[in-house]
Amino acid sequence: MTFMVGAPKKESTGITSWPEDERPRERLLSRGAHALTDAELIGILLRVGVQGKNAVELGRVLLKHFGSVQGMMNAPKEAWKGIKGFGDAKCAQLQAALELGRRAALPGKREDTHIKSTAQAAAYFTARLRGLADEHFRVAYLNRQERLLDDSLLAEGTADNVRPSVRTIVARALHSNASALIASHNHPSGAAQPSESDRLLTQDIIAACRPIGIKVLDHVIVTENGYYSFADSGLLDELNLNAVD
Repeated sequence: MTFMVGAPKKESTGITSWPEDERPRERLLSRGAHALTDAELIGILLRVGVQGKNAVELGRVLLKHFGSVQGMMNAPKEAWKGIKGFGDAKCAQLQAALELGRRAALPGKREDTHIKSTAQAAAYFTARLRGLADEHFRVAYLNRQERLLDDSLLAEGTADNVRPSVRTIVARALHSNASALIASHNHPSGAAQPSESDRLLTQDIIAACRPIGIKVLDHVIVTENGYYSFADSGLLDELNLNAVD
Protein backbone atom coordinates (compact mmCIF):
# COMPACT_ATOMS: atom_id res chain seq x y z
CA MET A 1 0.00 0.00 0.00
CA THR A 2 1.30 3.41 -0.90
CA PHE A 3 0.66 6.36 1.32
CA MET A 4 0.44 9.84 -0.21
CA VAL A 5 2.15 12.30 2.09
CA GLY A 6 1.41 16.01 1.73
CA ALA A 7 -0.15 19.05 3.36
CA PRO A 8 -3.68 18.40 4.62
CA LYS A 9 -6.40 20.06 2.63
CA LYS A 10 -7.44 23.25 4.33
CA GLU A 11 -11.13 23.34 5.17
CA SER A 12 -12.90 26.24 3.53
CA THR A 13 -14.02 29.00 5.89
CA GLY A 14 -15.92 30.89 3.21
CA ILE A 15 -19.54 31.69 3.95
CA THR A 16 -20.66 29.58 0.98
CA SER A 17 -19.30 26.53 2.84
CA TRP A 18 -21.64 27.14 5.79
CA PRO A 19 -24.97 25.34 6.09
CA GLU A 20 -27.50 27.37 4.14
CA ASP A 21 -29.66 28.20 7.16
CA GLU A 22 -26.63 29.67 8.95
CA ARG A 23 -25.53 32.04 6.19
CA PRO A 24 -26.15 35.71 7.05
CA ARG A 25 -27.95 36.65 3.84
CA GLU A 26 -30.31 33.67 4.00
CA ARG A 27 -31.00 34.31 7.71
CA LEU A 28 -31.72 37.97 7.00
CA LEU A 29 -34.21 37.04 4.28
CA SER A 30 -35.94 34.42 6.42
CA ARG A 31 -35.82 36.04 9.88
CA GLY A 32 -35.17 39.74 9.31
CA ALA A 33 -32.13 42.00 9.74
CA HIS A 34 -32.69 42.27 13.50
CA ALA A 35 -31.70 38.60 13.89
CA LEU A 36 -28.13 39.22 12.71
CA THR A 37 -25.10 40.42 14.64
CA ASP A 38 -23.29 43.63 13.70
CA ALA A 39 -20.47 41.60 12.15
CA GLU A 40 -22.93 39.60 10.04
CA LEU A 41 -24.65 42.74 8.75
CA ILE A 42 -21.27 44.21 7.83
CA GLY A 43 -20.39 40.92 6.15
CA ILE A 44 -23.47 41.17 3.93
CA LEU A 45 -22.43 44.68 2.88
CA LEU A 46 -18.88 43.56 2.12
CA ARG A 47 -20.13 40.48 0.20
CA VAL A 48 -16.68 38.85 0.06
CA GLY A 49 -13.76 38.61 2.42
CA VAL A 50 -10.03 38.44 1.86
CA GLN A 51 -7.55 35.59 1.91
CA GLY A 52 -7.85 33.84 5.26
CA LYS A 53 -10.96 35.74 6.41
CA ASN A 54 -14.53 35.54 5.24
CA ALA A 55 -16.74 38.65 5.09
CA VAL A 56 -18.16 38.15 8.60
CA GLU A 57 -14.68 37.74 10.10
CA LEU A 58 -13.68 40.89 8.26
CA GLY A 59 -16.66 42.58 9.89
CA ARG A 60 -15.36 41.53 13.31
CA VAL A 61 -11.97 43.01 12.43
CA LEU A 62 -13.64 46.34 11.67
CA LEU A 63 -15.67 46.33 14.88
CA LYS A 64 -12.56 45.61 16.90
CA HIS A 65 -10.64 48.35 15.10
CA PHE A 66 -13.30 51.05 15.53
CA GLY A 67 -14.90 49.78 18.74
CA SER A 68 -18.49 49.73 17.48
CA VAL A 69 -20.75 50.55 14.55
CA GLN A 70 -21.07 54.06 16.00
CA GLY A 71 -17.28 54.30 16.02
CA MET A 72 -17.21 53.33 12.36
CA MET A 73 -19.86 55.92 11.53
CA ASN A 74 -17.99 58.72 13.28
CA ALA A 75 -14.45 57.83 12.17
CA PRO A 76 -12.61 60.28 9.90
CA LYS A 77 -11.66 59.12 6.41
CA GLU A 78 -8.00 58.78 7.44
CA ALA A 79 -8.89 56.12 10.01
CA TRP A 80 -9.90 53.71 7.23
CA LYS A 81 -6.52 53.82 5.55
CA GLY A 82 -4.17 50.91 6.04
CA ILE A 83 -6.74 48.36 7.25
CA LYS A 84 -5.71 45.08 5.71
CA GLY A 85 -8.10 43.91 3.03
CA PHE A 86 -9.83 47.24 2.61
CA GLY A 87 -9.32 49.00 -0.66
CA ASP A 88 -11.27 51.94 -2.01
CA ALA A 89 -14.20 49.81 -3.17
CA LYS A 90 -14.90 48.18 0.21
CA CYS A 91 -14.43 51.47 2.05
CA ALA A 92 -16.86 53.19 -0.33
CA GLN A 93 -19.47 50.43 0.16
CA LEU A 94 -19.38 50.69 3.94
CA GLN A 95 -19.19 54.46 4.15
CA ALA A 96 -22.18 54.77 1.82
CA ALA A 97 -24.18 52.43 4.07
CA LEU A 98 -23.10 54.26 7.22
CA GLU A 99 -24.06 57.63 5.74
CA LEU A 100 -27.48 56.24 4.84
CA GLY A 101 -27.85 55.20 8.47
CA ARG A 102 -26.99 58.73 9.56
CA ARG A 103 -29.46 60.24 7.09
CA ALA A 104 -32.21 57.93 8.31
CA ALA A 105 -32.43 60.18 11.37
CA LEU A 106 -33.28 63.16 9.16
CA PRO A 107 -36.76 64.12 7.90
CA GLY A 108 -37.96 61.97 5.05
CA LYS A 109 -38.33 64.64 2.36
CA ARG A 110 -36.47 67.91 2.03
CA GLU A 111 -39.57 69.66 0.74
CA ASP A 112 -41.39 68.65 3.94
CA THR A 113 -38.68 70.02 6.23
CA HIS A 114 -39.30 73.38 7.87
CA ILE A 115 -36.90 74.95 10.37
CA LYS A 116 -38.81 77.58 12.32
CA SER A 117 -36.98 77.67 15.66
CA THR A 118 -33.60 77.17 17.31
CA ALA A 119 -34.78 73.85 18.73
CA GLN A 120 -35.68 72.58 15.26
CA ALA A 121 -32.38 73.81 13.81
CA ALA A 122 -30.44 72.16 16.64
CA ALA A 123 -32.29 68.86 16.21
CA TYR A 124 -31.71 68.90 12.45
CA PHE A 125 -28.00 69.64 12.63
CA THR A 126 -27.39 67.36 15.60
CA ALA A 127 -28.58 64.44 13.49
CA ARG A 128 -26.03 65.42 10.83
CA LEU A 129 -23.05 66.49 12.91
CA ARG A 130 -22.95 64.93 16.36
CA GLY A 131 -20.31 62.26 16.86
CA LEU A 132 -18.11 63.20 13.92
CA ALA A 133 -14.39 63.03 14.64
CA ASP A 134 -13.59 66.04 12.42
CA GLU A 135 -15.25 69.42 12.25
CA HIS A 136 -17.85 69.78 9.51
CA PHE A 137 -19.39 73.10 8.50
CA ARG A 138 -22.86 72.96 6.95
CA VAL A 139 -25.37 75.56 5.84
CA ALA A 140 -29.12 75.08 5.53
CA TYR A 141 -30.78 77.37 2.97
CA LEU A 142 -34.43 78.30 3.49
CA ASN A 143 -37.19 80.09 1.57
CA ARG A 144 -39.54 82.74 2.97
CA GLN A 145 -41.75 80.04 4.51
CA GLU A 146 -38.66 78.61 6.28
CA ARG A 147 -38.79 75.46 4.18
CA LEU A 148 -35.46 73.75 3.58
CA LEU A 149 -34.22 74.28 0.02
CA ASP A 150 -30.68 72.96 0.33
CA ASP A 151 -28.24 71.65 2.93
CA SER A 152 -24.59 71.90 1.95
CA LEU A 153 -21.40 70.59 3.50
CA LEU A 154 -19.01 73.46 2.78
CA ALA A 155 -15.88 72.56 4.77
CA GLU A 156 -14.41 69.78 6.86
CA GLY A 157 -11.17 69.13 8.69
CA THR A 158 -9.54 70.00 12.00
CA ALA A 159 -10.53 72.85 14.27
CA ASP A 160 -7.67 74.96 12.95
CA ASN A 161 -8.51 74.79 9.25
CA VAL A 162 -12.29 74.58 8.93
CA ARG A 163 -13.21 77.90 7.42
CA PRO A 164 -15.59 77.77 4.47
CA SER A 165 -15.43 80.35 1.75
CA VAL A 166 -17.93 83.11 2.44
CA ARG A 167 -18.19 83.60 -1.32
CA THR A 168 -19.23 79.96 -1.71
CA ILE A 169 -21.84 80.31 1.03
CA VAL A 170 -23.38 83.29 -0.78
CA ALA A 171 -23.14 81.61 -4.19
CA ARG A 172 -25.05 78.56 -2.91
CA ALA A 173 -27.70 80.85 -1.42
CA LEU A 174 -28.20 82.55 -4.78
CA HIS A 175 -28.20 79.24 -6.63
CA SER A 176 -30.94 77.81 -4.39
CA ASN A 177 -32.90 81.10 -4.46
CA ALA A 178 -32.80 81.21 -0.65
CA SER A 179 -34.19 84.01 1.47
CA ALA A 180 -32.40 82.94 4.65
CA LEU A 181 -29.76 80.57 5.93
CA ILE A 182 -28.66 78.83 9.11
CA ALA A 183 -25.00 77.93 9.55
CA SER A 184 -23.84 75.09 11.75
CA HIS A 185 -20.70 73.20 12.64
CA ASN A 186 -19.63 70.70 15.28
CA HIS A 187 -17.03 70.90 18.04
CA PRO A 188 -15.63 67.37 18.56
CA SER A 189 -13.77 68.70 21.61
CA GLY A 190 -17.11 69.01 23.40
CA ALA A 191 -16.76 72.76 24.10
CA ALA A 192 -19.95 74.48 22.98
CA GLN A 193 -18.75 78.08 23.28
CA PRO A 194 -17.84 79.74 19.95
CA SER A 195 -14.22 80.59 19.28
CA GLU A 196 -13.10 84.01 18.10
CA SER A 197 -12.75 82.48 14.64
CA ASP A 198 -16.40 81.32 14.81
CA ARG A 199 -17.52 84.82 15.74
CA LEU A 200 -15.55 86.50 12.96
CA LEU A 201 -16.75 84.01 10.34
CA THR A 202 -20.37 84.53 11.34
CA GLN A 203 -19.92 88.29 11.17
CA ASP A 204 -18.40 87.98 7.69
CA ILE A 205 -21.32 85.83 6.52
CA ILE A 206 -23.82 88.40 7.83
CA ALA A 207 -21.95 91.23 6.10
CA ALA A 208 -21.86 89.35 2.79
CA CYS A 209 -25.52 88.31 2.88
CA ARG A 210 -27.07 91.60 3.99
CA PRO A 211 -26.65 93.55 0.69
CA ILE A 212 -28.40 90.82 -1.30
CA GLY A 213 -31.30 90.45 1.12
CA ILE A 214 -30.43 87.05 2.59
CA LYS A 215 -31.01 86.84 6.33
CA VAL A 216 -28.68 84.85 8.61
CA LEU A 217 -31.07 83.31 11.14
CA ASP A 218 -28.58 81.49 13.36
CA HIS A 219 -25.27 79.72 13.72
CA VAL A 220 -25.58 76.53 15.73
CA ILE A 221 -22.56 74.77 17.27
CA VAL A 222 -23.21 71.07 17.91
CA THR A 223 -21.40 69.04 20.59
CA GLU A 224 -21.89 65.57 22.05
CA ASN A 225 -23.79 66.99 25.01
CA GLY A 226 -25.80 69.80 23.51
CA TYR A 227 -25.53 72.87 21.33
CA TYR A 228 -24.87 76.60 21.33
CA SER A 229 -27.11 79.01 19.41
CA PHE A 230 -25.79 82.40 18.33
CA ALA A 231 -29.40 83.61 18.08
CA ASP A 232 -30.56 82.42 21.50
CA SER A 233 -27.43 83.74 23.23
CA GLY A 234 -27.87 87.22 21.77
CA LEU A 235 -24.51 87.00 20.01
CA LEU A 236 -26.15 87.08 16.58
CA ASP A 237 -27.73 90.48 17.33
CA GLU A 238 -24.35 91.78 18.47
CA LEU A 239 -22.65 90.55 15.30
CA ASN A 240 -25.41 92.08 13.17
CA LEU A 241 -24.63 95.46 14.69
CA ASN A 242 -20.88 95.03 14.12
CA ALA A 243 -21.06 93.59 10.60
CA VAL A 244 -19.82 95.94 7.91
CA ASP A 245 -21.25 95.49 4.40
